[in-house]
Amino acid sequence: MSIILLGPPGAGKGTQAQILVETRGMIQLSTGDMLREAKASGTEMGKKVAAIMDAGELVTDEIVIGLIEEKLEGDTGGGFIFDGFPRTLAQADALGALLEKHGQSLDAVIEMQVNDEVLVGRIVGRAEEARAAGKPVRADDNEESLKIRLMEYYKKTSPLIGYYYAKGDLKSVNGLGTIEEVQGEIAEVLGA
Repeated sequence: MSIILLGPPGAGKGTQAQILVETRGMIQLSTGDMLREAKASGTEMGKKVAAIMDAGELVTDEIVIGLIEEKLEGDTGGGFIFDGFPRTLAQADALGALLEKHGQSLDAVIEMQVNDEVLVGRIVGRAEEARAAGKPVRADDNEESLKIRLMEYYKKTSPLIGYYYAKGDLKSVNGLGTIEEVQGEIAEVLGA
């Protein structure tokens, strides 16, 4: 089973992906993690990734697809969760072609729907609680950064919602419920 989790920053994609890894033995493919892993690996691909990242440039779709392909050729576990990828229509097409090449398909694209105002309030509140408790806070967990990140998400990633809806793959869940409520809705989509 392969699924994509879509949703704006702070919608809880990472939390839900972790639950799916623990409960269903799925493998989370987070592009950020894969790039960091590749950079540290010292392989040919890793050196290429390191050079691009060290120069502060964006890694090409081709490289990201290459890293995903390496994962698809390894242990498939209970399936894959694509987290943070695809972000664009070109990436969605490339991922579709890659899965097809490996005889796999996308089982669901789950959109975690949120209300932006509530989301911003939730994340800013979470950051304030962490500060009060002396815990580390993400540098970009403030209202200004969040609004910029949300704008970026809607500009680039929201076309994917229409793309997957047209393909009949899109399922939506309420991303503002409790962790357990969202987990339950996702389980329903996946046919628990």
